[in-house]
Amino acid sequence: MATKPPCPIRHIVMWRVTGETDAERSLAMARVRNGFEALRGAIPGMTHLEIGIDISRIDYACDMVLVTEFDSAAALAAYAVHPAHLALRDTLAGLRIARHQVDYVVASAGEV
Repeated sequence: MATKPPCPIRHIVMWRVTGETDAERSLAMARVRNGFEALRGAIPGMTHLEIGIDISRIDYACDMVLVTEFDSAAALAAYAVHPAHLALRDTLAGLRIARHQVDYVVASAGEV
């Protein structure tokens, strides 16, 4: 009996960033964006990395979002403890003041 291949996992994290002014928040978002962009190609099993900055300016919206995909749940778990990710988390400590996360299995082509 064939074993089922690992399922890709999408990892989405949304943040509000610190800052009293638009300029301070923009600087914080740029630091977060640049930090995560530097992880591109450095994390085994990460197949996609995208950073978005909110343009809605709605008071309940998060300021930014990270969308990553991993080839398996094991790859996502390895990312969580990867030294580059941990170093970035420590570097950005205090810039992100609220955090929301969703991880889910990416549906295969043809699945609804």
